[in-house]
Amino acid sequence: MSRKYFGTDGIRGKVGEAPITPDFVLRLAHAVGRVLKRTEERPTVLIGKDTRISGYMLESALESGFNSAGVDVVLLGPLPTPGVAYLTRAQRASLGVVISASHNPFPDNGIKFFSAQGTKLPDEWEQQVEAALDEPPVWAGSAQLGKARRLDDASGRYIEFCKSTFASDLTLKGMTIAVDAAHGAAYHIAPKVFHELGAEVFCLGCSPDGLNINDRVGATHPEALVHAVRANRADFGVALDGDADRLQMVDADGRLFNGDELLYLMVMDRLAQGQRVPGAVGTLMTNMAVEVALKKRDIEFVRAKVGDRYVLEELEKRDWVLGGEGSGHLLCLDKHTTGDGLVSALQVLKACARSGKSLAQLLDGVELFPQTLINVRLQPGQDWKKNAKLASETDRLQAELDGSGRVLIRASGTEPVLRVMVEAADAQVAQKTAEHLAEVVRAG
Repeated sequence: MSRKYFGTDGIRGKVGEAPITPDFVLRLAHAVGRVLKRTEERPTVLIGKDTRISGYMLESALESGFNSAGVDVVLLGPLPTPGVAYLTRAQRASLGVVISASHNPFPDNGIKFFSAQGTKLPDEWEQQVEAALDEPPVWAGSAQLGKARRLDDASGRYIEFCKSTFASDLTLKGMTIAVDAAHGAAYHIAPKVFHELGAEVFCLGCSPDGLNINDRVGATHPEALVHAVRANRADFGVALDGDADRLQMVDADGRLFNGDELLYLMVMDRLAQGQRVPGAVGTLMTNMAVEVALKKRDIEFVRAKVGDRYVLEELEKRDWVLGGEGSGHLLCLDKHTTGDGLVSALQVLKACARSGKSLAQLLDGVELFPQTLINVRLQPGQDWKKNAKLASETDRLQAELDGSGRVLIRASGTEPVLRVMVEAADAQVAQKTAEHLAEVVRAG
């Protein structure tokens, strides 16, 4: 059964356009409530949000929809997505709901859900909800209507959780950390986490006005943090996105480190502590240099489809704990059930504090392969999978790269575009190979 509303990370779109309208969101909450009541007489749902102005409207619609189905609601206010996942588990709630469009600009918003265990919900559950949306509403009687309340100090509880994932025998004293919260959900949380662990903290992207989330700041615009680290002579920079599940980091020299590099660093830190790391999971887009470096240390590396949801599936299948994407979605399943930018940053800082080394020193020997990505617009009706020349040229060029690079060709999931990506130890080889394959695609 295909899904009509749910994508790879909940339901997302432009506010005021279907499905991100208050009437649909009310119906959605009512349908989710009815699904919950099939297995629980009196469910309780937690609702958190990022800092978009539309969050007020959607929060009210969700509250009404759940209450109308006889479901109690606990409002958390602005809180990172992983914070909602944590509190859902800690509060023994039936479900966690996040109002956020993550790294998207403020006119967008979305709704995503977490199970009682703080994990993403399976496709089957989403299909049940979509089926319930097609059914007429069943309003609860007046005596059975749900109630709503606010959870006192939701942010403080989450701050303590984040701090608990940092080694108790270590401190951040002596470190100066620049924190960029993207004017998003962690604006009032991230600075306190690092400060309470001993660091001197200065902030940017921590003054939300409802309209400036992800606007030229945060993990998707790290150049602001690079400049701030250099200008203020900080030791580290931490950039989160709007809902704080992505992470990019900067060192004292202003060098930017992406999720691929940080994943490798976390694996090596575990090994340095004598922990067993049987393998790690990346995606189709993970830089090949990380795969090569891990294999040299006999660490198995598996590629999942693009999306932290698929990384999580591969980790759970193998009972591994470390995985992530270059975008900064990093998973440490022995620390949290979902990707968490703050928790991931603390794992990286822990490695630096324990070793006394910088990010660059810990990543010495791992130099990312140059990467060329060309988007080729497909013509109407063009089936690139039946292009025999493209297939043969791809095989030939992959063989020529012979372990010193790779070719990845995949269709965009949102537009009629074919993404031709080539990585190679030599930047000119990557560029030349990608351009050749792009021409083969255009020739049809």
